[in-house]
Amino acid sequence: MNNNDNSNDDERELNEISQHVQSFNRLFTVATSSMQLYYEKYLLKQPCMDSKQSGEAWVREILNGHESRCMINFRMSRTVFTSLLRVLETRYNLQSSRNISTLEMLGIFLYILGHGASVSQSRERFQRSGGTISRYFTIMLEKVSQMAIDIIAPEDRSFSSIPEQIRNDSRYMPHFKDCIGAIDGTHISAILPPNEQIPYIGRKGVPTQNVMAVCDFNMCFTFVVAGWEGTAHDTRIFLDAIRDPKLKFPHPPNGLEDADFMEYEKNDRTYEDVDPGDLQDRDSDDDGEVNISSAHEMELMRDAISCSLMNSI
Repeated sequence: MNNNDNSNDDERELNEISQHVQSFNRLFTVATSSMQLYYEKYLLKQPCMDSKQSGEAWVREILNGHESRCMINFRMSRTVFTSLLRVLETRYNLQSSRNISTLEMLGIFLYILGHGASVSQSRERFQRSGGTISRYFTIMLEKVSQMAIDIIAPEDRSFSSIPEQIRNDSRYMPHFKDCIGAIDGTHISAILPPNEQIPYIGRKGVPTQNVMAVCDFNMCFTFVVAGWEGTAHDTRIFLDAIRDPKLKFPHPPNGLEDADFMEYEKNDRTYEDVDPGDLQDRDSDDDGEVNISSAHEMELMRDAISCSLMNSI
């Protein structure tokens, strides 16, 4: 009996020791694996941006290379690139930061626009982080937008003379002597995160931005406003453009665009489609009802002009 009891005790002790050893081995394996992962992730880092050619070096190589390379990568000649950079620096206060030059900023901006490149593609091309690419693209967009307001403008901001296309054509004079150009809108596809798409999905069924543009009789743009949601009404965009002094909308003499647009609303849209508040802001009687007498006069004038044009053909 004593021998059996001693054997059972020894066997039990051996089993306990074996279990402890197995537990220790499992713990040791987990600990070493964790240490290995920590070492590889935090101590033995391999840089993602490890190209020997930095973004600025690549831009300089393009500018110093064959002219066609600049056209292919930046969609403009080397001369235009350097001139644009100089204008942005001198007139619109574009400045280099501690880590990136204005040359590379412009290169990033034009590369993304010219190729529709994503942030990840631009990261690889310029060897910059995604945050850096996004931040300096936004800065460049603000500077170029400021420049666009100054460049996309009428040659004669006061419209002191009648366009020769009207002045020299008896069919249009004197009916359109106060006309300074044409205004229209268009929808351009927009890429947005899924949670921001709904306001931009209009009748086309896809996210778009509503862009309004004005051109003169030489087919040159004199005003453009972009960025409005695809569901935004043309009336709302027009009224915001003419009322915001920062946009520098090219107002014709005597504020004629208000009456012209009233006629446009009456003939091309139903009044239900127009915000009543917007209409009352522009042309209303004391009792708040819309005054359409000027619109009726415009309609009669339009019919008279149409008959005159038909008779002259």
